[in-house]
Amino acid sequence: MSVLVLHQIGSLRGSPYHEWLDGHDGDVLLLTCAENLRLVAEELPPPGSGYAHAEALDGYDGSGLLEERALDLARERGVRHVVACHERDLERAAVLREILSLPGQRMDTVEPFRDKTLMKRIAADAGLAVAPWREVECAADIAAHAGRHGFPVVVKPHDSAGSMGLSVLHSEGELRAYLADDAAHGLYGPDRPGLLVEAYVPGRMCHVDGMVVNGRTVFAWPSQYQYALATFRTDTGPRMDLTLDVDDPLAGRLLEFTGRLLAAMPQPEQFTFHAEVFHTPDDELVLCEIACRTGGAAIRDIVRIMYGVDPTEAWVRAQLGLPLPEHLGDGPGPPRRMAGQMVLMKRPGRVVSVPREEPGFPWLERFTTFVKPGQVMGPATASSDFLVMALVSGGTRAECVERLRRVEEWFSGELVLEPADG
Repeated sequence: MSVLVLHQIGSLRGSPYHEWLDGHDGDVLLLTCAENLRLVAEELPPPGSGYAHAEALDGYDGSGLLEERALDLARERGVRHVVACHERDLERAAVLREILSLPGQRMDTVEPFRDKTLMKRIAADAGLAVAPWREVECAADIAAHAGRHGFPVVVKPHDSAGSMGLSVLHSEGELRAYLADDAAHGLYGPDRPGLLVEAYVPGRMCHVDGMVVNGRTVFAWPSQYQYALATFRTDTGPRMDLTLDVDDPLAGRLLEFTGRLLAAMPQPEQFTFHAEVFHTPDDELVLCEIACRTGGAAIRDIVRIMYGVDPTEAWVRAQLGLPLPEHLGDGPGPPRRMAGQMVLMKRPGRVVSVPREEPGFPWLERFTTFVKPGQVMGPATASSDFLVMALVSGGTRAECVERLRRVEEWFSGELVLEPADG
């Protein structure tokens, strides 16, 4: 019996599916995105690397080629499971499972996590706070929403990920400029995206990351972004994300809020989740959104620090009923250690030099530079468009903050940039 893996985004080296599926009695087949491989500077795994078939597709996204090749492989290689861990692949995998009558997540449990309008209706019906919102059919909808609720307003696609396509409009002037630049968002085009507009929610964004196995939450813990996610285009300072201390009252409130949301959502038997919740200056919790997949950036590594398990690996194994670490059977509990991550966003300029070696701090769990000397950077175009990422562990949130500041000070002292036209 073969397992077909769909992999659209990110490093394949960082997602060794053939190793994660150790113990599965059958072949592992891989369909991946050729454009993504070029973007992350990786090659397709060669024969004998652990995949019985590996193929990189040009036109992976939106052409129908992926679905065609997947169905061909299913017929040729006896596919019995389809595995997908990335946001846009979840729907493709669900449709393939339905066509092929395979086990696993179907569209009825993907759509509520992907369609933000449906998600908000479910949350509101469960008594959870959501920002006032409406679907956008024309420019008048955005203007009417701003007139009723005031500025700022947030406009975004129903099914966006990574803040792609999101715009925060602070004034009538910005609204007019947004509507005039139809080429950027296609509001009036024949293939216009489904958009929604919602009131801007002030305060800090928190996120709760966890995993459900056989319908039961086996771990979950909240963290808090120390920055606004939507400012990635202009923010050149350190953007920190910190786990909440065990004795922080906000941690318990966020876990309870997320538990109520999960209970209301149609959900698959096995999945990881990433819930984003605003904590307002009035001490209220307001839902932003929830995804049925592992969070981005360094969240996999943060969960490793907290609970000693790679959530995406565990999710892949759970989908096939393969054994998981025994301690996950103990149920949700506080993390073993605290963690913090810091990213610096790309900004315009030419990279002259970056640090050649890591600083050697024993508590530095991960350090990744995403640029190299000679590279010309433009402004960040997505919330994952990083210049550098650092991940630290510590006994408390305060200790993680202090350690991240030491890393940022060291890196900034080693980084040399010059104007791109210099």
